[in-house]
Amino acid sequence: MVYLSGYNPESRQLLLLMIILAAWQAGSGQLRYSVPEEAKHGTFVGRIAQDLGLELAELVPRLFRVACKERADLLEVNLQNGILFVNGRIDREELCGRSAECSIHLEVIVDGPLRVFHVEVEVKDINDNPPVFPATWKNLLIAESRPLDSRFPLEGASDADVGANALLTYRLSLSEYFSLDVPPNHGQVKPLGLVLRKPLDREEAPEIYLTLTATDGGKPELTGTLQVLITVLDANDNAPVFDRTLYTVKLPENVSIGTLVTNATASDLDEGVNGDIAYSLSSDISPDVKSKFQIDAVSGEITVIGLLDFEESQSYRIQVEAVDKGSLPLAGHCTVLVEVVDVNDNAPQLTVKTLWLPVKEDAQIGTVIALISVTDLDAGANGQVTCSLLPFDPFKLVLSFKNYYSLVLDSSLDRESVSHYELVVIARDGGSPPLWASATVSVEVADVNDNAPAFAQPEYTVFVKENNPPGSHIFTVCARDADAQENALVSYSLVERRVGERALSSYVSVHAESGKVFALQPLDHEELELLQFQVKFPKWVVWANLHFSMHQLRFSCNLSFRSIALFNAGQSSFLLFKEI
Repeated sequence: MVYLSGYNPESRQLLLLMIILAAWQAGSGQLRYSVPEEAKHGTFVGRIAQDLGLELAELVPRLFRVACKERADLLEVNLQNGILFVNGRIDREELCGRSAECSIHLEVIVDGPLRVFHVEVEVKDINDNPPVFPATWKNLLIAESRPLDSRFPLEGASDADVGANALLTYRLSLSEYFSLDVPPNHGQVKPLGLVLRKPLDREEAPEIYLTLTATDGGKPELTGTLQVLITVLDANDNAPVFDRTLYTVKLPENVSIGTLVTNATASDLDEGVNGDIAYSLSSDISPDVKSKFQIDAVSGEITVIGLLDFEESQSYRIQVEAVDKGSLPLAGHCTVLVEVVDVNDNAPQLTVKTLWLPVKEDAQIGTVIALISVTDLDAGANGQVTCSLLPFDPFKLVLSFKNYYSLVLDSSLDRESVSHYELVVIARDGGSPPLWASATVSVEVADVNDNAPAFAQPEYTVFVKENNPPGSHIFTVCARDADAQENALVSYSLVERRVGERALSSYVSVHAESGKVFALQPLDHEELELLQFQVKFPKWVVWANLHFSMHQLRFSCNLSFRSIALFNAGQSSFLLFKEI
């Protein structure tokens, strides 16, 4: 289903352009869709819940959520029907620039059990940018003596779109004097050019107006225009000529300011001032090139005046002009192509997203604790990043998708041994020398009730006189539990039963919190020789047998216990009061 606030032909065209791919790729667990840029709010992208094999009724209980590293507001999921739709304006040029591929990477996370899916939504380019020339007007000064087939370079247009939408064709307005030369590789070797097809006569036509139109390959096609004014001059017979049409130079991006790029040299067959040459950068060159390079007007040496950054631009095309000093100056042109070589000047960047903290000590091996993404702005080996983990026990890193890692549990935990881990994730690139970055993940281990209470010693001996006062304290039972918080709380109580004709609780009592045992009435050896009772606390039981003598009692305690929840067998323990 596609949600549209209205309907118009443009919407239909967008729908026709939209290609939806929803297929699991074997082994990768990746879901792929595509959507055209500038799609309206509510545009259908894919049935993400269905394609991931999730029931709609599970989405809310399992905390279905979508995380996006780029722009979290561009895409949204309707939790009622599991449909992924466009939530905000998607501008492919703003999102990916001139990159041939453009995708929005989503992470879909559900709990119970925890699963992480990777979804890639390709943003399809539409023809929403017309060709643009660096300037709207171009002035050319051409001597009437220039020979036929002379070529005059023009700066071509640029288009912010990609693919066929950025494939430009050029058309020149009808002219008897000039034709348009469009080389197959005009973007680098040499630019567009006007070619003189008929001799100029200043007296007949002192000025010539031309219109250059650039048309892209989109549907519908978009155009841009450049107005060219040609002023026909008298004078110079020869224009300056460079020794090469194209100069190619490679510079590392960390080159220092003032570095010589190349020396563009031109010669002029004329003599005197007509052969004196002044060098300059073309007047319609881009501001970015002007901020990075300059040329010496006398020598033609081109030097670096701004910082180069491979991540900002991988090449620069410099148009150089050589003009003689005759009264009717003539010009020659060449292109200097500067290729910027990447150096390892960007350290990896780590992003850690914790999913399951604290971690219970009975968590299963393979539990995903955190997601870690790593990026490096450099290219080639300089941008290839590997991650390692310190310490590696009891955790490990698993490469899940491209530069995404999962921090998972690799062996069992025991809070009573280690309750806190400080893990360091180290990302190192493949540059020489390599650069690295690190991130710390704090993992707290949460307690579960996996430890039985334990007594300080297996046997206790206590002497008590008979005929004691009612309520006297005769012994204290004490157990310790290695667990934490409520799992370590121990309470004591008696298991009620009959002793002769009387209830056990009429003879003794145990304080629930302190474990103190009290005699509730005077004890008489002649009346009661053996008193057996149970002292218990949650999930654990201690048995106590008591014997009384006339003068005093010996209280002996052999204590052991069993876990109802965790152990299959155990032993009973006895509290024994024996006559002395």
